[in-house]
Amino acid sequence: MSLLQKTALKVVIALCVLFISTYCIPILDKQLNNEWALFKRDHRKQYHSIEEENTRQAIWKANLGKIQKHNDEAQSGMHTYTLAMNEFGDMTNEEFTKQMNGLKMSAKTERSLRNTRAVLVQSDIVIPDAVDWRQKGYVTSVKNQGQCGSCWAFSATGSLEGQYFAKNYFGTNQTVVSLSEQNLIDCSGSFGNFGCSGGLMDRAFQYIQANNGIDTASSYPYEARNNACRFDQQNVGATTIGFVDIQSMNETALQIAIATVGPVSVAIDASKSTFQFYRSGVYNELTCSSTSLNHGVLVVGYNKTISTPYYIVKNSWGTSWGQKGYIWMSLNKNNQCGIATLASYPLV
Repeated sequence: MSLLQKTALKVVIALCVLFISTYCIPILDKQLNNEWALFKRDHRKQYHSIEEENTRQAIWKANLGKIQKHNDEAQSGMHTYTLAMNEFGDMTNEEFTKQMNGLKMSAKTERSLRNTRAVLVQSDIVIPDAVDWRQKGYVTSVKNQGQCGSCWAFSATGSLEGQYFAKNYFGTNQTVVSLSEQNLIDCSGSFGNFGCSGGLMDRAFQYIQANNGIDTASSYPYEARNNACRFDQQNVGATTIGFVDIQSMNETALQIAIATVGPVSVAIDASKSTFQFYRSGVYNELTCSSTSLNHGVLVVGYNKTISTPYYIVKNSWGTSWGQKGYIWMSLNKNNQCGIATLASYPLV
C-alpha cells in the first residue's frame, strides 16, 4: 500500500468518527475492497471459489491491521523497522512459516555436532566497522524460492558463489557465477536433505564435496519442486573441498568470518509475522528464538558505524520482500534470532 493510499484510508477512518456510522461503514468497506482488488492484481492471486477468496480476504484484512498498528508504533519511536503488505498477505503466519521456512534440523542437536568441528578464531583480529560484499561482486542477484521450502539451498549456493568468485574471478572481468539450487534439491537427499521439505546448508556442502561439484543455475534452472537428479559433470560451476563451522552463538567470530572470508550461510528464526512483512529498518524482534531456527539465509556484510548496528542479510523471497530482497538484522544483541547459532561457509 502506497503512502498516498495509507493517508487516504486514515482520512476515511477519521471522517467516520465525525459522521454517522451508517454512511461510514460502506465507505470504509469500499476502500478496503479496492485495496484487496489491487493486492490480487499486483500479486496475481487467483482463488478456486468464493468461499476461499472470502477466507483469504479476511486473513489479508487482519494482517493489514497488524501492519498498520506496527507502523503507527514505529512512527512514534517504538520500533526500529517498518512493515508492509506483500505477496504473503493472504496467508496466516502458520501457513507462511510452514511453506517458506525450510531449515530441517534440531538446532540443539546440530550445535552439539558443530561444536566438535567448529574452528576457533582469534578474537583480537581487527576488522572494519562496515563490510558489504555486494560492492565487491561476490553476491548474485536476489533469487526467489517460490512455494518450496528450499531456503537452505539458496543459503548454501550464495556462500559458495562468493567463495568461488573470490578464489577464481576476483580482480578479473568475470562476474560471479550463479549456482543451481535445483541441483541440491534433487540430488542431496542421501546427505539428509529433503528437497522442498527442508534441508541444511552443511549437508549441501557435504554433497557438493562428495559429488565433485554443483552445476550452474543456467544449466540446471530452478523449478521450485522436487524432481529427479539431473546433475551433469560437464556443467559444474563450482566445487568445494569442505566447509567451516563458525563457533556457535559467537557474534564476534561471525563478524570476523564475514569480514575476512566473505558471505556466510546462517540459520535464523524467521517465524514471526514481523519477519513475514518486514519492509525497512533494523529488524529488532525481542520474541524470536536463538535456538529454534527455521530459515536459511546469507549474511553478505554488516554495519557498525551507526547507533543501531546491523547485519546485511540476503533472503530468497524475491525483490518485492523487504529492502529489495534484503533485511537488516540486529547485530550484537545477544545473538538475536539465532543469527550466529548455525553459521558456516564452504572451502574452495
